[in-house]
Amino acid sequence: MREDTIMAFIPEPIVVLNLVLCGGILLLGYLVYRKRNIISALFIGIAFGIFGLSHLNTLFVPPLFPDVTFALLRICGYLIVAAALYLLLTE
Repeated sequence: MREDTIMAFIPEPIVVLNLVLCGGILLLGYLVYRKRNIISALFIGIAFGIFGLSHLNTLFVPPLFPDVTFALLRICGYLIVAAALYLLLTE
């Protein structure tokens, strides 16, 4: 990004709501992990934290991350959720 580029925040209500909900799930996943020591809850929380980053990315113009990074963030989030569900399945 060039120094003279101005970053603008575009407050889209649905995206902001999704960002807040992702933050809440991240916090709940961490709290469940701390209280019950369930690693899959932490994985799900981390995945939703990653989804939150992708929502944050869409709120800024120009975006915080390039398209490739944005796609990789989403893919990693889905893979982490799948891994958490697999852990729950094999318990």
